[in-house]
Amino acid sequence: MVFERKGTEVKVIKRDGRVVDYNRNKILVAVRKANAEVEKFEKVSEDDIDGIIASIENSGRDTVQVEDIQDMIEQKLMAAGKFVLAKTYIIYRYTRELVRKANTTDDSIMSLIQNSNKDVMEENSNKNAYIASTQRDLIAGEVSKDLTKRVLLPEKVVQAHEEGVLHFHDMDYFVQPIFNCCLINIGDMLENGTVMNGKLIESPKSFQVACTVVTQVIAAVASSQYGGQSVDIRHLGKYLRKSADKYRARYNERFGGTLDADVIETMVEERVNDELRSGVQTIQYQINTLMTTNGQSPFVTLFLNLDKDDEYIGENAKIIEEVLRQRLEGIKNEKGVFVTPAFPKLIYVLDEHNCLKGGKYDYITKLAVKCSAKRLYPDYISAKKMRENYEGNVFSCMGCRSFLSSWQDENGAYKWEGRFNQGVVSLNLPQIGILAKDNEEYFWQLLEERLSLCFEALMCRHHALEGVTSDVSPIHWQYGAIARLGQGEKIDKLLHDGYSTISLGYIGLYEVTKLMTGESHTTEKGSKFALKVMNRLRRATDTWKEETGLGFGLYGTPAESLCYRFAEIDKRRFGEIEDVTDKGYYTNSYHVDVREEIDAFRKFQFESQFQTISSGGAISYVEIPNLQHNLPALEELVKFIYDNIQYAEFNTKSDYCHVCGFDGEIIINENLEWECPNCGNKDHNKMNVTRRTCGYLGENFWNVGKTKEIGSRVLHI
Repeated sequence: MVFERKGTEVKVIKRDGRVVDYNRNKILVAVRKANAEVEKFEKVSEDDIDGIIASIENSGRDTVQVEDIQDMIEQKLMAAGKFVLAKTYIIYRYTRELVRKANTTDDSIMSLIQNSNKDVMEENSNKNAYIASTQRDLIAGEVSKDLTKRVLLPEKVVQAHEEGVLHFHDMDYFVQPIFNCCLINIGDMLENGTVMNGKLIESPKSFQVACTVVTQVIAAVASSQYGGQSVDIRHLGKYLRKSADKYRARYNERFGGTLDADVIETMVEERVNDELRSGVQTIQYQINTLMTTNGQSPFVTLFLNLDKDDEYIGENAKIIEEVLRQRLEGIKNEKGVFVTPAFPKLIYVLDEHNCLKGGKYDYITKLAVKCSAKRLYPDYISAKKMRENYEGNVFSCMGCRSFLSSWQDENGAYKWEGRFNQGVVSLNLPQIGILAKDNEEYFWQLLEERLSLCFEALMCRHHALEGVTSDVSPIHWQYGAIARLGQGEKIDKLLHDGYSTISLGYIGLYEVTKLMTGESHTTEKGSKFALKVMNRLRRATDTWKEETGLGFGLYGTPAESLCYRFAEIDKRRFGEIEDVTDKGYYTNSYHVDVREEIDAFRKFQFESQFQTISSGGAISYVEIPNLQHNLPALEELVKFIYDNIQYAEFNTKSDYCHVCGFDGEIIINENLEWECPNCGNKDHNKMNVTRRTCGYLGENFWNVGKTKEIGSRVLHI
């Protein structure tokens, strides 16, 4: 490491070429620590220490190796006759170097193998950390975290992560040149074929085969990235028609002279419907039984959009109806009982022809509502509100909530599929409020400093992908999921000019508002402050985008495990603070406090304003009771969603006890244990519990913080 002088400003250039601010405090700390270990007559005074540092800073040399700086300190100490102190400082240097290079993963890996590392094991509610394949991924993740902290990231970014200033997401995968989430260009892959494991997959000739190819693509894509992926189901309509045409031609050839056309058409319809059921079942079963190299089912979203301009809208209506029908039925658990699966996530698009106002496809929406009441999915996107926010376009988020920004090709055509997100860094808003202590001027100063740090961390994510070649994941870069680059071609052009996004996340808007105003952000005073914070975050991403040409966006962090991590860090540092650190969790993104009494319509209306600002990622939910016998009430909420909020979901309960057969809500008792209210069963292995974790559903239980948050949720209807 060297430092260079730029004008009067001293900069430090590390061995890997990164430029950081010179920090005299590091020299001060090192000499003081050595000073504290020697006898009084060997010590140097604070003035002497300042003099040593000043001589380094005033050396006038443009470039100085860090070893030279340390040698200068030793020479000054020996010149002053402080030989023991100089030796102690040398030992301190050597010890620090050993610490820097030491492997720090032994304890975390052994505790994973022994099933005692709860922090890592409960980080993802859709990973069963007891399974060998999952453990293998988690162990690799611990090694990646270690290398990332010791070698790959700037020290100040690592320190900020450790202190809860920010969260550098998915550090367990950062050592590899992979990205977050994507919108798979499945239409291109089905139309033009693809390659998997060196084998050519040609364009399908039937719906059944198309469904099989889609699930294989999903598994391959999920294994080479760490975030979610989304697939637009409308691309399957073409293949359902191909199947119909195939059967029609076959039956006409065989029975054309003996059977009426109506009879043949009935035979065709029956055969196509059978293939439709089998194809959709293939997707549902495959996604729920496939295990990716990440040790989990693919985090996949199916986008159910009835586009009025789609020539295959009739076929797609049938496909969507069948997807919803099978989801409503559920999937059998090991006891043979139908339960709610976590995947695939379903997003149903509301438009003029299906928003329950007399449209042609309202019957499908009614089925969707019935499905949501029982199985939580589908979630809902309002095409009306989305067009207002995204230049007239309607498209799927990537995974659970990450939205692309608009991008047009050289012909001015908007492109959504085949794009991706480079990664996320999230900001701990409550910690800024805690440190500011009602001093708003200091709050904004701290926010600016931390935004600058987040930018630096995000650029680390970006630079880590620069120079990567298409060979690292052929399914993404060479065979159509993202692009069709040549072998060995760099992916850089897909990282720049806004083609892909990179996200500033945030957590705890409620808590920071409470700290700074004394009120919830749903009050007039609180809302004014919250909007000011959100608009500042948005301006930051807009500015970064303008200055760099990269697709920066503001993203409402899902915070499955982060809601607990940030809260625990701040509780240890600052103690229990009412309505902030005492709860055991921070509130997801801009959401209303889960304990706050607010009706569903008002909650959606209030949170919709933040979705517009947080256009890089946002989703809102309401907690509902069992409305399976009051579907008209839920239909009214769906109508409200269409006119008032872009992206919304319903949380209800869908559990099953293997011991007594109870089918209802498994409760969280006073000891934060999941317990059957009917028989008292507390064995996780003998119950199915599905809850909304963030945008996704979770079914493998949760960490302490998220469990507390789930237990604190109040009903909104």
